[in-house]
Amino acid sequence: MTVTLTDRPIETVRSEVIDQLIMNYSHGELSYEAFERRLDQAMELANHQDLVDLTSDLPLVVDKAFVENKKQDLAPNFVPGEAEDFDTMVNIFSGSSSGGVWKVAKETRYLSIFSGTDIDFTDAQFNQEVVRIKMFSLFSGNTIYVPENVNVVTKVFCIFGSIDNIAASQTRSSTLNQNSASKPTIIIEGLSIFSGVSIKVKRSMKERFVELADSLKNMFS
Repeated sequence: MTVTLTDRPIETVRSEVIDQLIMNYSHGELSYEAFERRLDQAMELANHQDLVDLTSDLPLVVDKAFVENKKQDLAPNFVPGEAEDFDTMVNIFSGSSSGGVWKVAKETRYLSIFSGTDIDFTDAQFNQEVVRIKMFSLFSGNTIYVPENVNVVTKVFCIFGSIDNIAASQTRSSTLNQNSASKPTIIIEGLSIFSGVSIKVKRSMKERFVELADSLKNMFS
């Protein structure tokens, strides 16, 4: 017996619709303008039938190969295994940027005094499901970039400082990562004095969908 449409989880329906949009665009059944317009709608609509209607005229359905490609390309870069116990970052009257492809230690100890620092987890490899950043920031500005499919927990105590966490919520991220077995969590702890800490997403969910769609389109072309 088939479950009625309205009884299905809305995020599951949304994910299936987005998959079908990507599939049809990558095979040349949708123009880029139509794909982008429908993708925007798919990410915002909150009605089951409205979501399904976005793909009712599309000829191609999602196959197993596409699902495997999506899981590989969009899942967090998580490889279970051993990681370094800790990493250290120290900036005093200076600025630094850490990013690219790198392995995340179980704990990052971070000291920033009169400095500006960027820590970019966008393409980082996680070996542990939970990693920690323990920071002390004084008269500094700090930006932490995280993938949209990684959870972030902030426990920083601020004195004349601020924490600005605009990373995606866990619920919204599930559209991107519902089939992933492991979803890393970054726990940020410490003390911020006369400092600002911003937690941001460098590539939005939509941008990652478009990147995947374009890469598949290039492959099929």
